[in-house]
Amino acid sequence: MLDSILLQIAKTAILHEFNNSYTLDKESLFRDYPFLKKEGATFVTIEHSHHLRGCIGSIIAHRSLYDDLVQNAVSAAFHDPRFHPLNEREFPNISLEVSVLSKPEILEYDDFDDLLTKVSPDIDGLILNHNGHQGTFLPQVWEQIKSPKEFLEHLSIKAGLTPLVYQEHPTIYRYHVDAIEKKFDDILSL
Repeated sequence: MLDSILLQIAKTAILHEFNNSYTLDKESLFRDYPFLKKEGATFVTIEHSHHLRGCIGSIIAHRSLYDDLVQNAVSAAFHDPRFHPLNEREFPNISLEVSVLSKPEILEYDDFDDLLTKVSPDIDGLILNHNGHQGTFLPQVWEQIKSPKEFLEHLSIKAGLTPLVYQEHPTIYRYHVDAIEKKFDDILSL
């Protein structure tokens, strides 16, 4: 179970962009929550009235969990190229989700049919990597796409490829997430 401090940090990082009186005391947070110092990979997802409004994250841990979370919260709110920057009028209708990813591991498979049997719906997040193309789906995407075949087909399209790519045996990584979500207005700011 993730600590709600992650949501509080994400919310405060977003609010800081509107009003710099909202600040984060990194050293104090590190002292009170030492796990924030460890390297971590996060995704921050914003939904508006149950529709995606922003989602940015890191697949591989390369900085502290705290730094990754702050950067991805700000990026999801203001720099997701699919959406205009978040505005304060949207706050009553948005929810914020923080996902912390496990280290991705290569998923060994013989062919597409074998891959279908090794993918665990509702559990696995997947990364497809092939010839400079990459795409990922968090496990939460299983809520919209139920079958492994469809999940993998959509993943190939997200990576800028076609489902035929599986004939070329692309590299597939599997990871899991711990996630915490709450309505934006119900999250305490720091």
